[in-house]
Amino acid sequence: MPLSNRSTLTQYLIEERRRFPGASGALNALILDVALACKAIARAVAFGELGGTMGDAMPSVQAGQVNVQGEVQKRLDVISNEVFIRRNEWSGLLAGMASEEMELPYQIPASYPRGKYLLVFDPLDGSSNIDVNVSVGSIFSILRAPDDVIKSGRDVTEADFLQPGATQVAAGYALYGPTTMLMLSVGNGVAGFTLNPNLGEFMLTHSDVRVPEDTREFAINASNSRFWEPPVKRYVDECLAGATGPRGKDFNMRWIASMVAEAHRILMRGGVFMYPRDMKDPSKPGRLRLLYEANPVGFLMEQAGGRASTGRQPVLGVKPSGLHQRIGLVFGSKNEVERIERYHHEPAAKESVNPLFSERSLFRD
Repeated sequence: MPLSNRSTLTQYLIEERRRFPGASGALNALILDVALACKAIARAVAFGELGGTMGDAMPSVQAGQVNVQGEVQKRLDVISNEVFIRRNEWSGLLAGMASEEMELPYQIPASYPRGKYLLVFDPLDGSSNIDVNVSVGSIFSILRAPDDVIKSGRDVTEADFLQPGATQVAAGYALYGPTTMLMLSVGNGVAGFTLNPNLGEFMLTHSDVRVPEDTREFAINASNSRFWEPPVKRYVDECLAGATGPRGKDFNMRWIASMVAEAHRILMRGGVFMYPRDMKDPSKPGRLRLLYEANPVGFLMEQAGGRASTGRQPVLGVKPSGLHQRIGLVFGSKNEVERIERYHHEPAAKESVNPLFSERSLFRD
């Protein structure tokens, strides 16, 4: 295949760095290390059952155990986590890392230098569906380490990672689907890169990605409808009422159960994704993790002209209280997310006229 005029990820990052003449290039190098980890994971995912990495049990790497989230780890969860660590611990760019698969922050080994950034990641989002060949991915967020961590070189603590999403330096995800893609923001919009398998390089294929402000598509797990708060139920019922309802237009409903895949669809064509706070488990204020799921995806959405919210407030403004804190999340097309926020602040005065599920009798009055 001849070389094209498309920029590589490296070229893109160099161009972005030129906007800041005093930049050291450390952020570029870190993103390239993350991209290399994603390439390695993409290869492992692509082999599927042929690679011997599917399933729950793999004693040599202790898979099949329950992680800090109370979820059974897949073999690829453990492998992907290890790939992220090994590809990023050595470079002298990081002060520490945190992952969905580790209860505590990961300390950079004493044999390696330490840097000024923190890396937070979900090494394999959507892995519960990997056995049915659904698209999965890796999500990452880059933060600046606190000044005293950089100056003293001390070990990082959980508190060092508890920064609002608005402070992210860069964020993105890799999607392992029919093609492997990397969606990235360094605070100057969102760019999409497709992995060229012949060159082994991420090539710029989607520049200045924008989320349409309006949509006719929403994604939510309808099996939880009995636990939804009234504003969410109101919004979904109005969408389902279609052209004859209060919205005056028909909507399509989607649900993949892989947030990376959901986020990618919305970045590509618009829509709204809802995994809101509900009453299923009052002790958990949401399902998704703030630091390494909601914040990086929220950063991408906001950079692409969309909106990301808890349903009540912008998610990037939430001050984290714990490394694995859960939160409700709504993101996507700006006008729809703002409508959902408005419904939370101004709930409907009466029940929706078109419930998603209603009890019916065979005998009618």
